[in-house]
Amino acid sequence: MSRAQEPHRPFLPFGNPFRMILPKGTHLSPKLLALLNTFEETLAARLKKLQPADKEDVLRLSWMVSAMVALCEIHTDVKTLITELELPVSDWEDKWIDVYLANSVKLLDLCISFSSEVARLKQGHLYLQCVLHNLSSSSSNQFVRARSSLDGWSKHIASKNPRLDNCFAVMDSLVQMLDEPKIKNSSKGKVLMRAMYGVKVVTLFICSIFAAAFSGSPKKLLDLPVPGSYLWAGEFMAIQTFVNTEIRSIHSSSRLTILKELETVDTRANKLYPIVQEDGVELVETGVLKELTLDLKNSVEIFSQGLDHLAKEVDRFFQIVLTGRDALISNLRIGGDPFDQVQGGNIKKDQMVR
Repeated sequence: MSRAQEPHRPFLPFGNPFRMILPKGTHLSPKLLALLNTFEETLAARLKKLQPADKEDVLRLSWMVSAMVALCEIHTDVKTLITELELPVSDWEDKWIDVYLANSVKLLDLCISFSSEVARLKQGHLYLQCVLHNLSSSSSNQFVRARSSLDGWSKHIASKNPRLDNCFAVMDSLVQMLDEPKIKNSSKGKVLMRAMYGVKVVTLFICSIFAAAFSGSPKKLLDLPVPGSYLWAGEFMAIQTFVNTEIRSIHSSSRLTILKELETVDTRANKLYPIVQEDGVELVETGVLKELTLDLKNSVEIFSQGLDHLAKEVDRFFQIVLTGRDALISNLRIGGDPFDQVQGGNIKKDQMVR
């Protein structure tokens, strides 16, 4: 795939973190080179599969679910690579461990922020359920109750989630940490750091999209340049340019929200509002109320199902990061493979100890 034209790059005051991790003159054994190439080719394939079919797919909940699934797969891929490198934790340098632990706790913070926003949107869904319930009744004050629920929905959706402010700061700090530690005497370490760089770039890209979708603003979208020496660089630049361009275009149209299903629900809720006013009763006899209520019901069901699927995948990503972090900490004490399976089942977000 030809490399897409690079978008405007933001000023990076901390220097150039995008230098090659494997400098000229570095030689890898055929086995290490094969492991690295397989990892990078797999990453390129996952990015290609994630490329939206058209611009209408961008910021749909179904695409965001696919993005989170891809992120889970990529983080699982790097754990598999570490195991195949046969690089026990006793051989890890302190600076590698520090970087991994620092990055992982920041990713957990992002998951918590995203989960809180999904939960907030689900709370708004309750207002719409009340609207649908009231409009399906024959009570004399059905319109009064429906109007109250619609007012509650509008206020809830217009409110801001303070946790999202924290996720922007977290992403800024992760950008600062893209500059991997210099590896001098370990070929396996160089392979590991190069792979981790790819994981971090793609993770930042996807988290940046989630932050834009949930906040309704593309101001914090990241345009990350990637050297062409990476086998996944072309696919990454193509999807980053396509998705970021579409998100900025959506925002420039002055929509209330840039999350597609949420926009559909809100538009249909607003169409119902005039009917629940005092002069809207006449429209009941024409069938307009029934038609608009059915439209809202269908869009609410799609919205609710999408939120459920997204919540599940965000939680799965949280568990992947958390179990990997716990496995590394455990093996720092006893030695062995960095990512031996952690026993004890899933750990809830509110049980996380830093």
